[in-house]
Amino acid sequence: MDHAALIQAADEQVAKVRTQGKDYSFNELLSMYEDEELIIAPEYQRLFRWTEVQASRFIESVILELPLPPIFVIEITDGKYELIDGLQRISSYFYFRGKLDAEHRAITPGVVLTLDGCDIVKGLDGFTYETLPRALEIKLKRHTIRVEVIRKESESRIRYHMFKRLNKGGSVLSEQEIRNCTIRLLDDTVNQFLIDCTGNIDFVKTISPVNQQRMVERYDQELVLRFFAFKNWRDHYVHEVAEYLTEYMEAVADSSVTEVTLDYNVERGIFEKTFRILNASMAEDAFAIVDKRGRTLPFGVYHFEAFSLGLQPHLDALDPDNAEQMEQLSKCIWEIKRDDAFREITTGGGKNFLNRLTERIDFVSNRLGAEKWT
Repeated sequence: MDHAALIQAADEQVAKVRTQGKDYSFNELLSMYEDEELIIAPEYQRLFRWTEVQASRFIESVILELPLPPIFVIEITDGKYELIDGLQRISSYFYFRGKLDAEHRAITPGVVLTLDGCDIVKGLDGFTYETLPRALEIKLKRHTIRVEVIRKESESRIRYHMFKRLNKGGSVLSEQEIRNCTIRLLDDTVNQFLIDCTGNIDFVKTISPVNQQRMVERYDQELVLRFFAFKNWRDHYVHEVAEYLTEYMEAVADSSVTEVTLDYNVERGIFEKTFRILNASMAEDAFAIVDKRGRTLPFGVYHFEAFSLGLQPHLDALDPDNAEQMEQLSKCIWEIKRDDAFREITTGGGKNFLNRLTERIDFVSNRLGAEKWT
């Protein structure tokens, strides 16, 4: 591409985004939040995760009128804004003011932040908003922060890539949280579908051994995404699973990519039957690992892939309400887990490749296919 064409291509993309920078006081932002003019969407945003000390030091920065990085919002209907970057900072202020609801932070409504760990003015420790000296209270309310508004007339894919890059710079967000926040700028449907699937009681039971920290990071939604991506788009997988999952979710969400679709009603039925079978036969041991010493470890993602996808050719033959059949399936799955050949392809490093993925799925499928399901 010659220089003139390159400059033109860049200019065309610049023209697709409309932004406006505004300075708002924290008191104005709080009023907008209370009036539902500033939206924080907990289904897609990460929860407020800052510690008391981190939140306290941010409040200290505001009181001291230190420069603050901007927050980013997108303009939605009726002139409302939806926060897409800056949740931790804004939530810290709302928490200090006692206005952050329990939906965003697991606290009793009305409980406020007591400053702790301030390292510039240590005398601030122990204060709440209500006990601050009046002059500092006014400073806190009047201090401004830059709000970068991505206007609603901006082209959706540009808005999407802007937010994706804003949040890819650090490692605080999990990969799935980034997908949730960004892909909804293309289309909300796939996000909501994943969320709905994570509420399935059979799925919840089978992945219950996953540790709580991973669940906070939306690992359950990533597992649902893995299931559908590897089930429907496996040939496109090479090695980097995080990028692959993002690309699949992007393709499903992007209406211009017509060759990748997801029939939500059909796929929901397949998902529900798969995990009914796994719950009925194995419950919380569905994805457990049996090591060489015979010890059972709680959860393995390779087992999740192998058993949830290895079941697919046999769904019609299996009935989760048939207790005898489920007992037979349980016995077969435990035998697979204890098989040295299966253990070899599901433990250790170097297993994140298409051939290894296919090998472990086929291993389960072939063993189940050797059974007579009556």
